[in-house]
Amino acid sequence: MANELGRDIALPASLQSRYVWLAATASLFLGLVIGYAFPGSQPHTVQNSDIAAVPAYSGTVPGHMQMPDPEEMRQMADSQAAPLLQQLKSAPENVDLLIQVGAVYHVSHQYKEAAEWYGKALQIQPRNVPVRTKLATSLYRNGDVDGAIAQLNQALRYDPKDANSLFNLGMIRLQGKGDARGALAAWQKLLQSNPQLSADRKAAVLQLIAGVMTTLNDQHALEGARTHEESRPKSE
Repeated sequence: MANELGRDIALPASLQSRYVWLAATASLFLGLVIGYAFPGSQPHTVQNSDIAAVPAYSGTVPGHMQMPDPEEMRQMADSQAAPLLQQLKSAPENVDLLIQVGAVYHVSHQYKEAAEWYGKALQIQPRNVPVRTKLATSLYRNGDVDGAIAQLNQALRYDPKDANSLFNLGMIRLQGKGDARGALAAWQKLLQSNPQLSADRKAAVLQLIAGVMTTLNDQHALEGARTHEESRPKSE
């Protein structure tokens, strides 16, 4: 992904390593706190569990059970969703139930199905920003980066200051698009429009901003050095 940053130049090993660190940091946030990094979302019956990361490990660890394969994960999701789907037969517009079904499929890595159920919830409550953020997360996990960004932008049209949407937008722009400047814009707006953030959450965002800015500055210096070198008259 390093060559997607800026203008597709080849970065030296030191800059590549720094960008890999940023990407890894973004992955950590996406896996653990995306959508719940900041207060403000309306609570539902299912909260953190609907976006919790399931370890992407298919082997065995001494003393631990083997992780289920994709088909087993799907079967587990279908089994867990069954009683919720039964309830939906008598209450098809119960948004909370729809969200719970989406959550079950998301944590089971069935992101396409999760997005479909979150989408059904939004058909009933289109201005529900927390659910739209969940939908964006599932779309991103399913490989639809542009769709995820579109959903977050729509959420921000409903609530321009929503901390979760701004945080996730920065993460997905950095991780999914290699768009460091877009990530910076989202996170800077997040800090400016949410002065109530707790110290630890503000520090986490500032750390990401600092890392991205360092990478961009180093890249700019590299480009300047190359331009200077290319402009020097060649010796006979």
